[in-house]
Amino acid sequence: MPLVPMKQLLDEAVKGNYGVGAYNVNNMEQVQAIVWAARDTQSPLIVQASRGALKYSSLVYLKHLMLAAVEENPDLPIAMHLDHGNNLDSCKTAISLGFTSVMIDGSLMEDGKTASDYEYNVKVTKEVVNYAHERGVTVEGELGTLGGIEDGVGSGEIHVTDPAMVQDFVEKTGVDALAVAIGTSHGAYKFKSEPKLAFDVLEETGKRLPGFPLVMHGSSSVPAELVAVVNKYGGKMPDAKGVPMDAIKKGITMGVRKINVDTDSRIAMTGAIRKVFGETPDKFDPRDYLKPAREAVYNLLITKMKDFGTAGHAKDFAPKSLDDYRQLYAKKDRK
Repeated sequence: MPLVPMKQLLDEAVKGNYGVGAYNVNNMEQVQAIVWAARDTQSPLIVQASRGALKYSSLVYLKHLMLAAVEENPDLPIAMHLDHGNNLDSCKTAISLGFTSVMIDGSLMEDGKTASDYEYNVKVTKEVVNYAHERGVTVEGELGTLGGIEDGVGSGEIHVTDPAMVQDFVEKTGVDALAVAIGTSHGAYKFKSEPKLAFDVLEETGKRLPGFPLVMHGSSSVPAELVAVVNKYGGKMPDAKGVPMDAIKKGITMGVRKINVDTDSRIAMTGAIRKVFGETPDKFDPRDYLKPAREAVYNLLITKMKDFGTAGHAKDFAPKSLDDYRQLYAKKDRK
């Protein structure tokens, strides 16, 4: 099965009323853990890389790790997605590498830190949509900003999405999916107390954009048991707190179709590696600690794919290609 456009996965999730996890990767062990979990749960899958991850891997290495996963799992529908593209050029780079989907985060300026205005967001998002759709590539946009900073991205301030603007934004830009800010944050320290998410924003957005795929960023749950392993073996994450899974499930019932997960995988890997170093300090072969790290991510994501409702949907539909979607977009533009 070839790589599929992310739009197809999200449209199918709309039909089935479930969420699709979008899992960030940086290295081989993460890619394998994520894809093996999807294979064993028969889940459609979004594998995503940030600009930081692509830079870390010198672009082509990460590309081929993802393509290896596709080759190894020909019956699994997989989309390759750029997380938080900051301008047209970063999206062009991802598309040239074979990514079937890109996110343009026009809610921030090109530095990835300064909040932009609405006009700028519409302009840069529309530029990316025009370029990507000519090639059949899916585009995710964002309205509002999250708290926290991760991988160098984030203003550090939460600006909750205004539902009154979402329909105008989607119509003017032509995006295929919309990330909305409802109070979540990047990183492992999302909340100081019990999280209070703006579900009223999700509800109103869903009314204004019925059946349109919404996206939750900053959606790692930061499981206490994984943090406990890190802390037990020398880590210092005393106040880490994430988005409860019950809140994510509620979001899915309200139209969230893509759920971004990064921090949880990092914590799972770190805990497993620290445990090896703590219990067997004589170990020095990277395989001795990367193998359990890979297993920890695999076990974590098995549960997420089931919780999101993705499990069992891998063979619900016949996969389409970028060329199929290029023709669909062209037909839509002619109307």
